[in-house]
Amino acid sequence: MTSSETTHMHTRREQGGAGDRRRWFALAIVMTAAFMDLVDVTIVNIAVPAIQRDEGASFSQIQWITAGYALAFAAGLITGGRLGDIYGRKRIFLIGVGGFTLASALCGLAANPEVLVASRILQGGTAALMVPQVLAIVHATFPAHERGKVFGLFGAIVGLGAVSGPLLGALLTEWNLFGLEWRPIFLINLPVGVAALILGSRFIAESKAPRALRLDLVGVVLVTAALLMLVYPLTHGRENDWPVWGFVSMAGSLGVFAALVAYERRKSARDGSPLVELSLFKVKSFAAGIAVQTVFGVVMGVFFLVWTLYMQIGLGWSALRAGLTGVPFSVAVSVAAGVSVQKLVPRFGRKVLQAGAAIMAAGVLLYLWESGRYGMDIASWQMALPLIVMGAGMGLIVAPLTDAVLSEVPREHAGAASGLMNTVTQMGNALGLGLVSVVFFGIVDERMADGGSAAVEPGAGGPGAEGLGAAYLDGFQNALGWVAGLLVLIFLVMFALPGRRAGAGGAGAPVAVEREPEREPELVS
Repeated sequence: MTSSETTHMHTRREQGGAGDRRRWFALAIVMTAAFMDLVDVTIVNIAVPAIQRDEGASFSQIQWITAGYALAFAAGLITGGRLGDIYGRKRIFLIGVGGFTLASALCGLAANPEVLVASRILQGGTAALMVPQVLAIVHATFPAHERGKVFGLFGAIVGLGAVSGPLLGALLTEWNLFGLEWRPIFLINLPVGVAALILGSRFIAESKAPRALRLDLVGVVLVTAALLMLVYPLTHGRENDWPVWGFVSMAGSLGVFAALVAYERRKSARDGSPLVELSLFKVKSFAAGIAVQTVFGVVMGVFFLVWTLYMQIGLGWSALRAGLTGVPFSVAVSVAAGVSVQKLVPRFGRKVLQAGAAIMAAGVLLYLWESGRYGMDIASWQMALPLIVMGAGMGLIVAPLTDAVLSEVPREHAGAASGLMNTVTQMGNALGLGLVSVVFFGIVDERMADGGSAAVEPGAGGPGAEGLGAAYLDGFQNALGWVAGLLVLIFLVMFALPGRRAGAGGAGAPVAVEREPEREPELVS
């Protein structure tokens, strides 16, 4: 071997090592951004009572602090993915990170509930630019034989976000850093976002799809309008004594959804790039899976907000105690998710998901029984058993559901199907948060009116506090009844899912839009 050949070989090895380091840095950056989004979704619920107390937010504003994020996120997910395909995943990712960081600062500095709601909507919209790029960047950066290991790491990040979000939110609220009360739950994103911007611009390689689909902005407008017409009256109807315009708006949302279907059908025939690929609904397992995802999103939207309000306002617990009480639930979700994907689903298929729905419903009913038996004297350790049962059931559902739903979808539509699944999950979540007015706050109002008690400061003593706690307990029990009923519905719809997995590899995929082009994405220097 000549000296020039030896020098060339060493140079190529050094370049390969540098490239390897760059892509793992890029992975760390996009995972950090995804973790920031995951934590932000869960961190807010635990701080909602503190926000209500400090800012004087109404119940409908509380719902919009969470529902506004979910709606904006849902409306922008698929379009955010398309923008990355067209203009470059790195470019759109960095725009999303920058916008998310700015929106987080606006949330943390919000002077009133109205500004906070608007900032949360902006935060959800920018998350919709950031999150869909994550798996697309992974797909462009890592060869196929390494993606399994990468997705495994991503699954661990998802689990860590589920466990750490509520506890981190509780700690930041309880510590009252610099006298900022709840605001650090948003401001903590600032240094993370700035670091992701600086490092991402350096280490992430640009990529585009070789044949990017066109944007369907009309579809986005129609789906957003339909959701707003449905969720807004649900959220504000109770405090306005259920006016006629609310029912007209909710009925009108069905017409807008019908217009969306008609428009998407025409657009699909015209240029093949609709927001919603309607042909997917001809696949029975996919149509059933979309129904399951939507209803499951409703369950999560109802339960987590109501559960937080029940513990902190109804029972008068601190944010830290409420956060610690939820740790068994989060741990059970993570453990069950790992076991279901690795051990159970390959052997038992769909039955694992149905068992998850049944187990979760059993945990809800157990929680309902315990809350009735112990009333206002219930302790955190007494909640542990139903929360562990619920968490185990949820873990059996969330990890393998994506793979089960996508198993019979044609490969060329896998990206569109994945994006739609994640979109309807967020839509269901927003709808569930809107329903909280009906299934929880409506009951609280009735009990307070019957008892003749005025609303009191959360956690305060005095003659009205006992009435408030009892009203929140009744509202919580009513919401749990609804959650149990929805889980039974999910169990029944799951009969339409495939009995066995069609293949491995998709289970437990993180909640993000992954688009798999037919050939490798085009790397842009």
